Amino acid sequence: MDNLQLLQSYWWLLIAVIGGLLVFLLFVQGGQTMLFCGATPEGRKLMVNSLGRKWELTFTTLVLFGGAFFASFPLFYSTSFGGAYWLWMLILLSFVLQAVSYEYRSKPGNIYGRNTFDVFLLFNGLVGCVLLGVAVGTLFFGAEFTVQKSNLLNPGNPVISTWAPTHGLEAISNWRCLLLGFMVFFLARTQGALYFINNISDTKDFGISLRNRVLISGTIFAILFIGFVAVLFCTTGLRYVDGEFVSEPNIYLHNALDMWPLAAMIVAGALMVLFGIYRSAFSSSYRYGIWWTGIGSVLVVIALLLLTGYADTAYMRSVSDPASSLTIANSSSSLFTLKTMSYVSIGVPVVLAYIVYVWYKMNKRPLTAAEVNADSHSY
Repeated sequence: MDNLQLLQSYWWLLIAVIGGLLVFLLFVQGGQTMLFCGATPEGRKLMVNSLGRKWELTFTTLVLFGGAFFASFPLFYSTSFGGAYWLWMLILLSFVLQAVSYEYRSKPGNIYGRNTFDVFLLFNGLVGCVLLGVAVGTLFFGAEFTVQKSNLLNPGNPVISTWAPTHGLEAISNWRCLLLGFMVFFLARTQGALYFINNISDTKDFGISLRNRVLISGTIFAILFIGFVAVLFCTTGLRYVDGEFVSEPNIYLHNALDMWPLAAMIVAGALMVLFGIYRSAFSSSYRYGIWWTGIGSVLVVIALLLLTGYADTAYMRSVSDPASSLTIANSSSSLFTLKTMSYVSIGVPVVLAYIVYVWYKMNKRPLTAAEVNADSHSY
């Protein structure tokens, strides 16, 4: 493996890690979908303020996810973000509504009422999670696009990537992408309930309800996850062999068997998620399920993304023009850019350590109603 291949593999690993962290942080969106689920006004205020202390992390990680693709695999960035823009604009709209809601929900002079902004938060929780899953689903199940690098020299039409006329909306009608989307949604909803159990002290009016939601949403997630893995391992993909793309049935199953440590990560992560769900659902005093499900989901996402990109697999398969499919080799930046950005990435562990430290300080004690009422900057 030469230096360029090594850096391409390194950056795909880094993107997989960021993607795993993003899926974990979607507990904020999942929690937002529970604001209208029977909690008293005091309980809803606690829930909003619990999530309000973390919502920027999800948005920042989403931006970092896109930025990492832009720096390391710009052809994917221009193809997906530039081609499927209606899909990504809907995702962005949901996150903009989230930011506006946390900013203005409790501002003096709010003429729309808190319920209006709570509906916006619900929209972000539902639509944001499902559509993010749909967008990532195009990595596994393909999309309708073509790539013509020679167009870069055409001054009249210097467009390299061309997407289907619906510009990403067609992915929403793909049942396999929707399967992944709803799987992400129910995982986020499960982890949102687990986060409330861990972070809020005064849950006497909705604590039992939270554990019921963990059980129901967690069970639905487990069923969807099994279905997704079964569909994924039966999917036909493309592998780049001797200068051309070759169709290969069950390509992700073959990758999992060849790269068995990744398969072991999927199994271990899934077991951790299941443990966190059912220990929390059936124990009235257990508060740490969010860490089991969080770490487990990060491991699973990392392993799944690595299965799509390694071993010369087309991580973005074109269903309309297989020759336009993207691999980490044909879509990456130059050796100079990857090497330069790799020096920048050395600071990522420092940033993660800072986030962990701040998280620890903010969550050192469970949130109480008295603390929220005393805070002049409460949401």
